[in-house]
Amino acid sequence: MDVKVIQNCCEPVLVETINASEADELAAAFKVLADPTRLRLLSLIANSPSGEACACDLVDPVGKSQPTVSHHLSILADAGLLAREQRGKWVFFTLVPERVAVLRDALAMG
Repeated sequence: MDVKVIQNCCEPVLVETINASEADELAAAFKVLADPTRLRLLSLIANSPSGEACACDLVDPVGKSQPTVSHHLSILADAGLLAREQRGKWVFFTLVPERVAVLRDALAMG
């Protein structure tokens, strides 16, 4: 899934009418989050005590196979919602708060 990363998008949709381009960008980003496993992974990483999580430690909490978890983490990272760092054979993920804030702010009521 190729997802365009939104950066300086968009007016709050509940305050201002957004244009078609902004709607497309936001819809693509929200589509990434429209999966329960991805929402759970994002929440687990955001709420981890260290602010990061190894992909290997996320398999049991979400109850999915390692390839499935890796697939969902890749989608989140490709969307710019997670940053990934390779450490030897392990991959660690952290939340990209400014990317999540764009989505949150798009739904703000001014």
